[in-house]
Amino acid sequence: MTDSAEKLPFKLIPTLLAIGIGFIIWFIIPTPEGVSEDAWHLMALFIATIVAIIGKALPIGALAIIAITLVALTGVTAETPKQAMQDALSSFSSPLIWLIGIAIMISRGLIKTGLGSRIAYYFISIVGKKTIGIAYSLAAAELLIAPITPSNTARGGGIIHPIMLSIAKSFHSTPEEGTQNKIGRYLAMVNYHANPITSGMFITATAPNPLVVDLVNKATGSQIHLSWTTWALAMFIPGLLCILVMPLVIYLIYPPEVKQTPDARQYASDNLAKLGVVTSHEKIMLAVFGLMLLLWANIPALIFGDQFAIDATATAFIGLSALLITGVLNWEDVLKEKSAWDTIVWFGALVMMADFLNKLGLITWFSTNIETAIGMTGFSWIGAVAILTLVYLYMHYFFASTTAHVTAMFAAFYAVGLSLGAPPMLYALILAAAGNIMMTLTHYATGTAPVIFNSGYTTLREWWTIGFIMSFVNLVIWIGSGLIWWKLLGFY
Repeated sequence: MTDSAEKLPFKLIPTLLAIGIGFIIWFIIPTPEGVSEDAWHLMALFIATIVAIIGKALPIGALAIIAITLVALTGVTAETPKQAMQDALSSFSSPLIWLIGIAIMISRGLIKTGLGSRIAYYFISIVGKKTIGIAYSLAAAELLIAPITPSNTARGGGIIHPIMLSIAKSFHSTPEEGTQNKIGRYLAMVNYHANPITSGMFITATAPNPLVVDLVNKATGSQIHLSWTTWALAMFIPGLLCILVMPLVIYLIYPPEVKQTPDARQYASDNLAKLGVVTSHEKIMLAVFGLMLLLWANIPALIFGDQFAIDATATAFIGLSALLITGVLNWEDVLKEKSAWDTIVWFGALVMMADFLNKLGLITWFSTNIETAIGMTGFSWIGAVAILTLVYLYMHYFFASTTAHVTAMFAAFYAVGLSLGAPPMLYALILAAAGNIMMTLTHYATGTAPVIFNSGYTTLREWWTIGFIMSFVNLVIWIGSGLIWWKLLGFY
């Protein structure tokens, strides 16, 4: 028998662990008082799915298909098989799911046209005399393309990281040569830690952000709606401050051996020369980029009235349609964008399960119990929010997916904070920020992390050390400046 025939299609230990935990919750642990049997059984499926995702028992899309199948077959959401199947597929009609998927497809244009690389090289050609200047160039390029790349992995790992590697190699700073500390380690760390910050600055900068918007909207009965403009306005100043401080903090802790890089500007200029003049497809990509930002920012409605408002998901479809019509992307490009279709499948499954956990009352039950426990401490809502935010953020050590983390925990933690008196908008912004800052922690915290970590420029100890430090620094800066900025904006 060949090795390929003997190899299991799934990871045995994570699979057994997920099945075992689901079995124990479903069959052994009694259904708590105040919780329906269907809600408890759905939670068993949900937790088993999250455990399987964390353990990477199978690709996340495959796990999503299995979860959808189990929800339909067990009938935990409905009395009839037909309705159960409709419930299991209900999230695939959600505009939220398609906004993320379509925007990821659009971001393919940044890579295909070379526009993403051109932007990064342009910044380096201006401020690349010193290593820290290159670091700020990478961060600036990341920030510029963040609003239109909801796959933070595609942005940090697919666009910025190859440029960072090219620069490090041009200085003969590689793990293979044992010279990673010359410049490569520092740039790799900046490459990564710019990613969580920019992800928190725009709804469309990472996949879980629109889910946060949806959960806040449902939790407040549509009283609090975080539009694209509101999110960007609220998060831009705190995020910008974090961007400015982050390269300096890493520079102090893990300084590069090479401080001066006089050849970097020439290197970037040479690469810009190789790219040649801006192509027509790059110009179209820029125009579509600008149009989508205007529509997401609701500028036509502000100028001409609400009748000209365009839905955020419709805007994404407009952008993709424009790229297809002009030939910047073709249908083969769309079909090959596996990450987009994969995201639509697994994100849809997780949103569906979280939605029905809420509808079946489990989130309310869970949040009530947390509320009672915190209430016994005698803390005011300020103390409660501080505790909840720290627990919410640092629980990410147990998650390998920000989407799984947000799906599993945001609704319950948000509900507890509201019940203890936290201002709805303020607390939504705090948890939304924490949900992106938590990406800094580990080498498996989000999809970008393993891409950059596996390049070999940092040790595991270095990664975790700077990850914890940056989580603390970002949290203090983001929340500290946010409290002032959000007060000025009248958000609380």
